[in-house]
Amino acid sequence: MAYPRVSRINEEYKKIISQIIRHELKDPRISQMASVVSVDVTRDLSFATVYISVLGSEDEKQQTLEGLAKSAGYVRREVGKRVKLHHTPAILFKEDNSIEYGVSMSQKIAAVNRTDADHFKKQMAENQPEKPVTDEDHRSDTHEKDSE
Repeated sequence: MAYPRVSRINEEYKKIISQIIRHELKDPRISQMASVVSVDVTRDLSFATVYISVLGSEDEKQQTLEGLAKSAGYVRREVGKRVKLHHTPAILFKEDNSIEYGVSMSQKIAAVNRTDADHFKKQMAENQPEKPVTDEDHRSDTHEKDSE
């Protein structure tokens, strides 16, 4: 069950942490192609899991997560300054592969659609009659049957 207060805090943390990562963190390990996908704050506000998506190689992803883990204390302090809550949760960064997975699935679907279209075109070409059937052909067939 989603708690409305926690949902609001999740969204606010997502905006603030995205802004901090983009504009304030100077760690060279953090990729410019890193984005905050979602934030999940526990109900008791003790932990905030930040899901990060990094567009790039596996090494870039690993380096970005290491840089973010090292800067978690700074991020927590800055979030605490901007969001007035009694307790500021500890920040945990985790990799989120949902964007890459979605792109992969889209490519697979497109490939299946292309092969289906090619197969359909080939099948239509094989089943196409030599001479197109016209209305006159149908009329002559029915007249021959009537005369018999």
